[in-house]
Amino acid sequence: MILTDKQILSEIKKGTIVIFPFNRSNLGSNSYDVHLGDWLSMYKCEILDAKKHNPVRTFRIPKDGLILVPSKLYLGVTKEYTETYNHVPFLEGKSSIGRLGIDIHATAGKGDIGFKNTWTLEISVRQPVWIYAGMPIGQLIYFEINGEVEVPYFKKKNAKYNKRTNKPVESMMWKNFLR
Repeated sequence: MILTDKQILSEIKKGTIVIFPFNRSNLGSNSYDVHLGDWLSMYKCEILDAKKHNPVRTFRIPKDGLILVPSKLYLGVTKEYTETYNHVPFLEGKSSIGRLGIDIHATAGKGDIGFKNTWTLEISVRQPVWIYAGMPIGQLIYFEINGEVEVPYFKKKNAKYNKRTNKPVESMMWKNFLR
């Protein structure tokens, strides 16, 4: 079941959902709008290797915006830091973003219970488009769970994305090959 606006507010008051910064005007009927942060990253190499660390170049989005182009993958980040303890968060693109041909995630739309961080966005575009830091980029939807979680994400020893950051985080798939 998806949480409604009243339920999201209730969970925020309880501390089981944390959104910072929180702005009541970003709360929809059953979701919370998140915004593009100040930073983007791009991989330095044209050919990526899943078994190796692929370094990125991170840069601030200029005040007057930036044109994204097709055939490139951009890693963005949400302005909002979130924590979720009793619900499964899903990040979806806003329809207005989709109508500009912007995809904000390739496969990683679901968060884990116990995830505590900003959200890295895997941004691609269908045609050149201007983007701006602070623009609405997606919406978080919270699902109820059935049962207790044995180990929340922030307590998992093999969790790869626990380091708190306000910048995009590149793929850590290579760490799976170290085991």
